[in-house]
Amino acid sequence: MRARLLTSIAMLATSAMLTFASAAEKPAATVEPGQCAGTDMLAEAATQNPTLHQRVMSQAANIKNADGLLWKVEKEGRPASYLFGTVHLTDKRVNDLSPEVMKAIKSSKQVALEVSDLSETAIASVIAQSAPLVMYTDGRRLDGLISPEEYETVKSVMGRTGLPGDLAAMFKPWIVTMILSVSDCEREKVQKGERVLDMKIAEIGKKAGLDVVGLETIPAQIESLASVPEQQQIDMLRASLKFADRTDDMMETLVQLYLKRKIAAALPFQIAMAREAGIGDEAFAGFQQKLIVERNQKMHAVAEPLLEKGGLFVAIGALHLPGDDGFVEILRRNGYTVTKVE
Repeated sequence: MRARLLTSIAMLATSAMLTFASAAEKPAATVEPGQCAGTDMLAEAATQNPTLHQRVMSQAANIKNADGLLWKVEKEGRPASYLFGTVHLTDKRVNDLSPEVMKAIKSSKQVALEVSDLSETAIASVIAQSAPLVMYTDGRRLDGLISPEEYETVKSVMGRTGLPGDLAAMFKPWIVTMILSVSDCEREKVQKGERVLDMKIAEIGKKAGLDVVGLETIPAQIESLASVPEQQQIDMLRASLKFADRTDDMMETLVQLYLKRKIAAALPFQIAMAREAGIGDEAFAGFQQKLIVERNQKMHAVAEPLLEKGGLFVAIGALHLPGDDGFVEILRRNGYTVTKVE
């Protein structure tokens, strides 16, 4: 699940770097069109591990602004803007935007996403220019940093994406974790042209004649991911490998938290599952600082001049919204009235 905060980067980086060979066949499952088969692991924990469930939900309940996805942003003398939390998935349940969200988009003058262009061409171009951030170029190898058993799992997963397994040793831990976070089912859907929620919002905005801009660049996102201390990257990879056979379940858990407006439980849940795998909480310190706190400040710096004009619809990953360092509180500290819509 998030390092699954940037699932879209994982999917699209995978599509750019790899050849998207057909995923391994899986048993048929009864699911609604537009979604992958998966089990809500947090709901599962409520009966199988109630202590874990209670701890996660208690932590989430203490996080500010944790129960809203759409927020109205106002300051006297300018049109209202909106802040919307997304999840970077193709799931139809997520992509069916509410009337309130549609109304907010169409009443705006401009749409701001994390990144405005996540096409395969754009991702591939950046990856090609960012080799030292993605791959080892100093003689080290991933198979020398994790156990043989863990590396065999990495090779197996990489093989299902179409990449020769032995090449997995060249990739840095963060990019492998990103690739592991995307299930075979979701990868197939992207291959067939289905759009993640952020890209759907971009399309809606463009059809309405709105300007669509990015608050970040793809290189900046990659630099943030790569800047997490290496030992923490390794520990997060090890935690992901413990649940490598439950990627669809992890993604379903994220979807359910999003639909139930309990997205703030996503990170506490990820940390709790890492504990179950023997990985300490400190593994996520760099992730939280680099991927959430620092990026929130940088995105706000770009968004602020646009917000000053009013009429802006900001759509960023939902985990960027809650908490003391979240986007909602940053806007309030900068003189905006921010009110939950839904």
